[in-house]
Amino acid sequence: MASRLVLVIGDLFIPDRAAFKKLLTPGKIGQVLCLGNLTDKETYEFLRELAPDLQIVKGNFDVDAPNLALSKVVTHGSLRIGFTHGHSIIPPGDADSLLISARHMDVDVLLWGGTHRFEAYELEGKFFVNPGSATGALSTGWLPDGEEPTPSFCLMDVQGDVLVLYVYQLKTDANGVENVGVEKVSFRKSSKQAAS
Repeated sequence: MASRLVLVIGDLFIPDRAAFKKLLTPGKIGQVLCLGNLTDKETYEFLRELAPDLQIVKGNFDVDAPNLALSKVVTHGSLRIGFTHGHSIIPPGDADSLLISARHMDVDVLLWGGTHRFEAYELEGKFFVNPGSATGALSTGWLPDGEEPTPSFCLMDVQGDVLVLYVYQLKTDANGVENVGVEKVSFRKSSKQAAS
């Protein structure tokens, strides 16, 4: 499969706070991987318009969508990418539990949500990404006391065994001015993994 941008987004909850909508335009994104908690039809329709391929897993608040899978796997290049909301990971966000899930799904990359906080790291040759909450929805118990959630989402560009992750975060400076910051993180599947 040729390279195409993949939007990784989740924990939307508050669609009218979606400050990133102007950055997300149809025709530029090939696939959307939604990690759950859409919670309304308008957000679903917006994501459907962004890309021809919308893949969604069930979040713990997607009560009107009982038939959504809890997890899915897609393939881009030589990478198997698994995704789940994260409410089925116990303890939530735990690196060892996520590693077990990645092994169980037989994936190179595991995307998870639920904590409303961006994270990306490698562990034992696998890459783990939580895109955070696109709307900066509040969370109970996932953030340190006094820390406000930072709205964020990710775009992935996969070419062969390399994944380049672009992390978009809406930050507020000391004067209350909002700016979108973009950070780039790369992952390469090891040649040992690629051969197996």
